[in-house]
Amino acid sequence: MRKIFAEKSKNGTFLGMLALVSATSILFNSCNRKQDQKIPEKMIPKEHPVAKTVPKIQEEEVPSDKRVIYLTFDDGPNQGTENLMKILRKRNVCATAFLVGKHAYGSKKQKEDLELLRKDPLVELANHSFTHAHNKYTDFYKNTDEVIHDFDVAKDSLKLYDKIARTPGRNIWRLNNINVTDIKSSTDAANGLKKAGYKVIGWDLEWKPTHKMALKGNHEAMLKKVDSIFFNDLEKTSRHLVFLTHDQYLTDADSINELDLFIEKLQKSNRFVFRKISEYPKINEILN
Repeated sequence: MRKIFAEKSKNGTFLGMLALVSATSILFNSCNRKQDQKIPEKMIPKEHPVAKTVPKIQEEEVPSDKRVIYLTFDDGPNQGTENLMKILRKRNVCATAFLVGKHAYGSKKQKEDLELLRKDPLVELANHSFTHAHNKYTDFYKNTDEVIHDFDVAKDSLKLYDKIARTPGRNIWRLNNINVTDIKSSTDAANGLKKAGYKVIGWDLEWKPTHKMALKGNHEAMLKKVDSIFFNDLEKTSRHLVFLTHDQYLTDADSINELDLFIEKLQKSNRFVFRKISEYPKINEILN
């Protein structure tokens, strides 16, 4: 018998070896364990969807044959935000939206989408800066104080009480147990964010766009990439994969359908748990 996940198989990939799921099997998903319960209106957060303190998730809560996926979406509220939320609701799966402060006030539609995000219990909000570095990343990261100030403005204006952040244009990690900087000239700014109390989260896998700003490739290719990362132990934290794409890539019917199919296939495999980024291992530790 070929073994999966805990002991790597050389004869096949994880997704290729998944057993059929019976109609009565339960999907181990912390986002929808109580999906049959109707959430009272008074329990839906009005101010912000991120609790000030998040209980630690113990590793033993994840069965050994499961892997955890964190769906994250950057640059919202933006074109495609409403489409993203429709997919999440359809699949009853949670995600984290890394917001850009100025986007939240860019138009009436963006303001409305921000309020929809706040009220949706499937979504938590996190910090992706206020200006998105003005899309001039090299200059932005030269000034550590400017970077910290930019994130502080986003935190205050968006009422983000949990200082979880993602740097624009950079795949940077700053937690007690993970220190990764993709472009070394950003090191001082990244260290400054950590010193200021920001828990900086990058990603393990990104679904990139075409030149027309649509999702590149199809869901089957992305499923193989998920499989490959777990098979080769390429995730930053073993058994935990942070997935990234962007709201603005979800404006055409094909992209919307491909993301929907991607999530559906992951769910139906019954091999994955979906969680918000605030439940990432050790993210709630006080930064050293």
